[in-house]
Amino acid sequence: MTVDSSAARKPRRSAAGKAGTTGTKRTTRTTQKSTDPELVQLLTPEGKRVKNAEYDRYVDGITPDELRGLYRDMVLTRRFDAEATALQRQGELGLWASLLGQEAAQIGSGRALRDDDYVFPTYREHGVAWCRGVDPTNLLGMFRGVNNGGWDPNGNNFHLYTIVIGSQTLHATGYAMGVAKDGADSAVIAYFGDGASSQGDVAESFTFSAVYNAPVVFFCQNNQWAISEPTEKQSRVPLYQRAQGFGFPGVRVDGNDVLACLAVTKWALERARDGEGPTLVEAFTYRMGAHTTSDDPSRYRGDEERLAWEAKDPILRLRRFLEASNHADEGFFAELEAESEALGRRVREAVRAMPDPDHFAIFENVYADGHALVDEERAQFAAYQASFADAEGGH
Repeated sequence: MTVDSSAARKPRRSAAGKAGTTGTKRTTRTTQKSTDPELVQLLTPEGKRVKNAEYDRYVDGITPDELRGLYRDMVLTRRFDAEATALQRQGELGLWASLLGQEAAQIGSGRALRDDDYVFPTYREHGVAWCRGVDPTNLLGMFRGVNNGGWDPNGNNFHLYTIVIGSQTLHATGYAMGVAKDGADSAVIAYFGDGASSQGDVAESFTFSAVYNAPVVFFCQNNQWAISEPTEKQSRVPLYQRAQGFGFPGVRVDGNDVLACLAVTKWALERARDGEGPTLVEAFTYRMGAHTTSDDPSRYRGDEERLAWEAKDPILRLRRFLEASNHADEGFFAELEAESEALGRRVREAVRAMPDPDHFAIFENVYADGHALVDEERAQFAAYQASFADAEGGH
């Protein structure tokens, strides 16, 4: 169900449930119902296809091959994510932000993009990176501390990860304004979470994109927890309704339904390319794991909530549909399992083989024509490094 800017609605609390407490006390909250009329859903948690007059046309032509491809994308993305989490626990990565539970939102939206569209991610969009052809091992360099991002953003139209919360929405808006001025028919998409939706940068992005009719899609993965802060502590209304105040449409989609995410994102990108301006897509999903590997979610949320969302698992949902439709057999699932294990081994080997960075690389590309202060700092750092060699020689 989309919301036009002219639609006046009474503010109310998010359908995620009543406000809970934070801190060390865990909260038990109600969850979004599958039958919520605000939620665009094409596949139920049981894997049954639901008809939708507005969005069916974006997925009606999907082939069994493409459905198996979406399933493969989600399975391999989850396998990569699990391996990265394990590597961090083993001391191979400094930190990791897991996407567990959010595979459908990322793969569905990622596969809706054209090659010439441009993506501005935050730091959890591993599934979108997969869809853009970024080698998963390249995502790990930053978390290992050996680079600032191991890929060329212009090679895949996929920007480097952004750690500053919400700032990439401004970058996306500016880029989209440039796309419009160039007369191109491509679109831009910015990913962010429910926590970032409270940042001032996001509000500014909404303002500028609306005023300049920028061809940008704001894709909010509402996993309901900004670290330990539940969404209802941040907004009195569902997040997609915020678009009303800025004059462009907002839509809430079942973020655990890969078909719905694919269809809604295609619709939003089509609007952008047709010159109809921005759209806010709220993918209502759930973070099954920790915010990052430095977080302990058991301190602020209960098992009941997690178990309720495990029953809505996006991968299991599509598997049930594939099996019921006779679009996949046991041979397909067995081959995919073997491919998944091979990916895990490749990721492990690649991370452990990553070379340490050149210590002096931090002084490169600071100024276009060099700078006296940078030269001085480089010399001081060189002397500092040499002091270790001198000390070892003295012993």
